[in-house]
Amino acid sequence: MCIQEVLLLDNEIGFNEAITDEREQGIREIEEQIGQVNDIFKDLAVLVHDQGVVIDDISSNIDASSAATTQGRVQLAKGSKSVKSRTSWCWWVLGILVLVLVIFLVFLII
Repeated sequence: MCIQEVLLLDNEIGFNEAITDEREQGIREIEEQIGQVNDIFKDLAVLVHDQGVVIDDISSNIDASSAATTQGRVQLAKGSKSVKSRTSWCWWVLGILVLVLVIFLVFLII
């Protein structure tokens, strides 16, 4: 083997080592990027979980509002009925008072 062949083999070994180092660097970068993607997915999972809690709260608030609205309608119907009843009662009392007043005036005049 001559010196030229040894130098050629030495250059080839150096070239192969450079390629290997470059590949290892690329693999390390990919590993780092995969780690970053993993962190992003973990953060996303936390956000999705938190949003689920918020959605559950909104859903329960909607249910409570619906129940309160239904109860409010019932109370309004009762109130309306009560007002009508009181108005009718007031007219009866007024009518009786007018009748008593008329009777009183008639007896005063006679």
